[in-house]
Amino acid sequence: MNTWRKSSYSSSQANCVEVRHVADSIAVRDSKNPHGPVLSVAEVSWRGFVRRIGA
Repeated sequence: MNTWRKSSYSSSQANCVEVRHVADSIAVRDSKNPHGPVLSVAEVSWRGFVRRIGA
């Protein structure tokens, strides 16, 4: 996952988060503000988060 991605459930809405794989982490940003701050989460933590929310 080298490009920014958002859920297919978002369709064309701008109120979403986007994610991207970067080295050993996942970058998360607000789709409304693509040049704004980016949150970096360890890949193992991201996998646990996704597993817990049932995605």
